[in-house]
Amino acid sequence: MKRGSLLRIYLAGSYLFPLVAGRILRKRLSKGKEHPTRWTEKQGRNLAPRPKGQLVWLHAVGLGETLSLRGLIARMAAKQPELSFLVTSTTRASAQVFAQNLPPRTIHQFLPIDAPLYRRRFLDHFEPDLCIWAEQDIWPGFVSDLAQRDIPQAIIAARLADKSFKAHQRAKSLYRDLYQAMKLVTAQDATTATHLGQFGVEAAITGSLKPAAPALSHSEAELSQLRAQIAGRFTWVVAPSHPRDEVIACKAHELLLRQLPDALLIIAPRDPKRPEEADPNIPRKSKSQHPKADDPVWLCDTYGDLGLIYRLTDAALIGGTFTDVEGHNPWEAAALNTAILHGPRYGNFTSDFAQLHASNAAISVKTPEDIANALLNADLADLAARASTVVEKASLSTDQLALDLLGLLRTPK
Repeated sequence: MKRGSLLRIYLAGSYLFPLVAGRILRKRLSKGKEHPTRWTEKQGRNLAPRPKGQLVWLHAVGLGETLSLRGLIARMAAKQPELSFLVTSTTRASAQVFAQNLPPRTIHQFLPIDAPLYRRRFLDHFEPDLCIWAEQDIWPGFVSDLAQRDIPQAIIAARLADKSFKAHQRAKSLYRDLYQAMKLVTAQDATTATHLGQFGVEAAITGSLKPAAPALSHSEAELSQLRAQIAGRFTWVVAPSHPRDEVIACKAHELLLRQLPDALLIIAPRDPKRPEEADPNIPRKSKSQHPKADDPVWLCDTYGDLGLIYRLTDAALIGGTFTDVEGHNPWEAAALNTAILHGPRYGNFTSDFAQLHASNAAISVKTPEDIANALLNADLADLAARASTVVEKASLSTDQLALDLLGLLRTPK
């Protein structure tokens, strides 16, 4: 692997990271931003036992990216059942929800901070036979160390929007060194592939991993209980939601109630800890409260319950599509046969929604009136069925990627 001047400067500076890492981690711990018993994994300490045999390491930064890896893991495991998988991420929420959706023969760890000591502890312990970086989170120190150890690396479903590309351009030689250390690079879309070409990388366009991910898990007992409680009611959800999404959804629900007086709106916030200002009369899942027959709104303010909620609802208004968040993952709803509506702002999921619209599998809405009209008049069952078909086709396309990645595995010692 080539190590240009910018990469050498970064690697030298990374020796200083431990001087502040402990203080920063403890401060984050005091604010509830780190896992109370696992935060030391970010220093390469107290790691889980290494599984025997060949080990594939996959890394993704946050919740959505981490969950999207499950489909790829399933396809790789189907072709080589003896493989084990290590998934790393950085956020506490990703660890919590991924634990509820853990594939067989898979363990989760937090990615250590990119410092030489922490990297060495991690790599000496796990000795992966392949490293797969997902979407856009790659770390120069780890890439360099893996290359030195002759551990093959790949970047899959890379996503490099114009804004990120401009930032990468300011450190072009650094990213050129990192990308050219990869044995395989795939991109979500043509824009990303073009941007990666500026770093001397030829990337195949394979799309997003998210459509191929299995349906989210749920509690069957709780699902049965809730279905009995809301039986016969038209139920829809805004998820994962932000304040602006919720305002628009509530206005739409007021219109809907004029035609369907017993309709139920479920609000599932992206950050369950956020809505402290919510109406105290609204039942909250975090307080073990379920909706009564006369409750028009239910607040599902807990982590990891979208698998439950999407199984309950007739339609989902995808959150973040009315704010500068620019969208969230629509495929989790599609995988559970839920009709998809979305607002006008989805810049982070442009190709995903384009794929759905190409099959008439989603409805774009701009106003509360649009939402209420779609919920009342659209054939939601047909819309959901079309989205499910798109999911099935996307799942098949992941097979070739799995084969390509398995071809990179180190030969067993």
